Amino acid sequence: MKNETRKRIRRISWILFVLYLLLLIYCLFLSEGFGRRNFFELQYRYNLVPFREIRRFWVHRAKVGNMIAFVNLAGNVIAFLPYGCFLPILNRRFRNVWLTTLMGLGLSLCVEITQLICKVGCFDVDDLMLNTLGAALGYAVFWICNRLRRWIYEKTV
Repeated sequence: MKNETRKRIRRISWILFVLYLLLLIYCLFLSEGFGRRNFFELQYRYNLVPFREIRRFWVHRAKVGNMIAFVNLAGNVIAFLPYGCFLPILNRRFRNVWLTTLMGLGLSLCVEITQLICKVGCFDVDDLMLNTLGAALGYAVFWICNRLRRWIYEKTV
């Protein structure tokens, strides 16, 4: 790949990454559609028991609604997929599944602590696990796309 093409891809990736982070901040802290309210009215809410909320949403999905269960479970994974994809594109140091996954855990922990402090949403260990899984799967998507790109490039050269 030409150096100019790499620079263009990196520039576009930075723009998309910033837009992604802004959307993530909006959805996690500001959007009333996701149950965010004035933090002065709420109590501290947290779950420190692994798989408690995942199990609750799965067992009671008929009562809470399939869409709410999907948004809570799959939404946490999907929300961090782009993070795992963008990091290795933006910086070659993150072309390591473990480092990218650890960075996903770190960002998720920052989000959960901020939600706890601001009383927006709930600090949930299950969200940490699902978000970290999303970052790892995002890296897998990057890895597969990168391998396909290299394979196609080798075929055309």
